[in-house]
This record gives sequence, C-alpha cells and structure tokens, in this order.
Amino acid sequence: MRILVVDNGGQWTHREWRVLRDLGIETEIVGNRTPLDSIKADGLVLSGGSPRVGLDGEAMGLCGDYIDKLDMPILGICAGLQFMAIHLGGKAGPSATPEFGKTLITVVDENDLFKGLPGSFIGWESHNDEVFELPPDFKLLADSETCPVQAMKHKSRPLYGLQFHPEVEHTDNGYEIFQAFIDVCDARGRG
Repeated sequence: MRILVVDNGGQWTHREWRVLRDLGIETEIVGNRTPLDSIKADGLVLSGGSPRVGLDGEAMGLCGDYIDKLDMPILGICAGLQFMAIHLGGKAGPSATPEFGKTLITVVDENDLFKGLPGSFIGWESHNDEVFELPPDFKLLADSETCPVQAMKHKSRPLYGLQFHPEVEHTDNGYEIFQAFIDVCDARGRG
C-alpha cells in the first residue's frame, strides 16, 4: 500500500509522512502541484499549511483536482480540511477563538476514523481558521467547545477532514486515527 502526503507548506508535513512510515506504509511527500497522472497511490493526505493557506485556493495548488478527479481515500488535515470544505461548498474562515495547544475533542460519530476510540480525547490544535458550515453530503464526526467542526466525512465518498493534528505526539490516539485511515485505503483497494 502507498499513501502520499501532499505538502501544502505545513510545519508538520514530515510528521504525517513519518507516522505513515512508522505504521509500515510506503509513503512519500509530494508538492501540491504534482500532476494528476503522477499521483500513483492508494490514498492521499492533504497536509496543513502556513496561516490562511486553507482559505486560498491558489496556494493549495492542485488539491481541488485531487479531490474532484482521483478515486481514492483522501484525508485533509487542518488547512487540508478547510480547503476541502470550501472547495466542496462548505464555509470556512477566521476562528472566533484561534487555537494553539491541547483541546478536548468530542466524537459525535465514531465512523471509520474513531472506531473503538474514547468518546473524547486530547487533540493538538494549531489554527487561526476553521470550518463553520459543512459542505453538502458531509457529516460531522467530532467537535470541541470552541470549534464546531473538528472532524468530518463525506456521506458516500472516502473523503475525511480533521482540524486537529493527529500526527503530533500531543494528540491522544494519533497513530490509531492514521491506522483507521490506512484501513479505509486498504479496504477500498481490496473492494
């Protein structure tokens, strides 16, 4: 199995790559302007990015094409989530309460990513922007006291988004969340 990490300029892009590698996945970091025909993978992680990048479609390179044209599971993290939401018809913008540090995440729907995990856990935040309104055909998976969309999933496609950063050691169950995404990619590949 091969999962690519799309680099949107995030400070922890290499951590996402490392967690996948630690879990035994063939992985590589690729630029967000990598042509579609060069994306040979079973899944994609859309990394976080520098401040406001998730709201700037131009700065997100070809991420919109990856979402629209690639038939594979995609996990957007932080800016990746924000971009995915806007691109697919939701709303995102400046947070009423920008977050940096530990936040209590509450699971609303365990779905694929949170199966078997506690109903609440600590997630590491680093964001000035957030999703205010889910795109059509998405459902809420998790929230927090100050952020209404901590996790979301498309109802029929394998598209997922996380506001918090599962790749850093400060997030509880981060490896398990990545493993759950790997399991989605594996099941899709076998299906």
